[in-house]
Amino acid sequence: MSLIDIVKYDGTPDVYAWKFPHQELGTWTQLIVNQSQEAILFKGGKALDSFGPGRHTLSTANIPLLNHIVNLPFGGKSPFTAEVWFVNKGSVLDIKWGTATPIQVKDPLYHILVPVRAFGHFGLTVEDSRKFLIKMVGTLGEFTKESLSKHIRGVMMMNITEIITSYLIHKKVSSLEINAYISEISSHAQAKIADVLDEFGIKIHHFYIENVSVPDGDPSIEKLRSLLNKRLEMEMVGFSYQQQRSLDILEGAAKNPGSVHPLFVGANLGSTLGGTFSGQMDRVSDAMNASPPPALAKCPHCGASGSAGVPFCSNCGKSMREKEPAALESPAKKVPHCDKCGTAIAENAKFCANCGDKYHACPSCGADTAEDSAKCHECGTALPKSCVSCNETILGGSAFCSHCGASQKQGG
Repeated sequence: MSLIDIVKYDGTPDVYAWKFPHQELGTWTQLIVNQSQEAILFKGGKALDSFGPGRHTLSTANIPLLNHIVNLPFGGKSPFTAEVWFVNKGSVLDIKWGTATPIQVKDPLYHILVPVRAFGHFGLTVEDSRKFLIKMVGTLGEFTKESLSKHIRGVMMMNITEIITSYLIHKKVSSLEINAYISEISSHAQAKIADVLDEFGIKIHHFYIENVSVPDGDPSIEKLRSLLNKRLEMEMVGFSYQQQRSLDILEGAAKNPGSVHPLFVGANLGSTLGGTFSGQMDRVSDAMNASPPPALAKCPHCGASGSAGVPFCSNCGKSMREKEPAALESPAKKVPHCDKCGTAIAENAKFCANCGDKYHACPSCGADTAEDSAKCHECGTALPKSCVSCNETILGGSAFCSHCGASQKQGG
């Protein structure tokens, strides 16, 4: 069989590992490696020499590991057999993943098993060609993007269930609220999956979880949403679950009087109503026992408000009592006496109780005055009198009537 002169691979970029179909090589054979490739020589199932991008002449100078095994002679065109693998080291960014079946997750807040689906995409690069060929490719003649994606998804999905479940439990996040934490979960998942794929010589990057969802119509999801709505309603009216449950029992007892013992109904009614109003009564008691606010007083100098009873103003520093008028004792009311007999006139009396004389009170001091007196004999105040012309009441001592203008002088 003739020896190969040129070894190269110009296939499609979706092939990640390809084995050259012939093994008969020579020390003059030209190995051509493209920019995004790396070539690995195998002998007896062992990965030996590697070649980066460029043109390489397979000589004893650049295949030392192979020369150590087969003892190639120096100089001349020596034939030998070896496998040549080409590995695509370009990055791929559009590998999609998703859970084939829902993951059964126990909701950490409501303790209900909930089926969860997740999907997204990621990118990867073959970082260590030797590890990749030995642990991932094996004896296959070709390893495509589809084969790589299939194997990666299998490795990844073994860990994604644990990743999502552990995150929900440790972070105490409800399965219905998980989409708010997608970015954080993606970073957490990428860090963990990266350690697993590193064993296969693969570097993962740009791992994204696009959505985590729960299937519509699932009984457990409907039950969970019903509980959430119920709790929201009870929070809005200030009810607890125990109180609502007690009322439900009482309502059932009312519809079926013989199903529940009356003592049980009474006990539950008391505890339910007591629990409902206990909070309100506590608030009323707190309000009644609260200390009243301190009394305030204004400074007589600057007008600033301050605590009542303090000796000095906190604003201007002057005495709070400096301008307060001294308390005056109310003078005793003087009792009027009849101007005819001198008998004391009772309060609200119109006539003297002793002689029957009419009580003409002075408008100023209240003393009893004679009917024709012009001035009060006690205080000297001018007494009201009738106008000589129109008989309207005018002030005593007036020269003219304020109603008709007539002169009050006799014959005037």
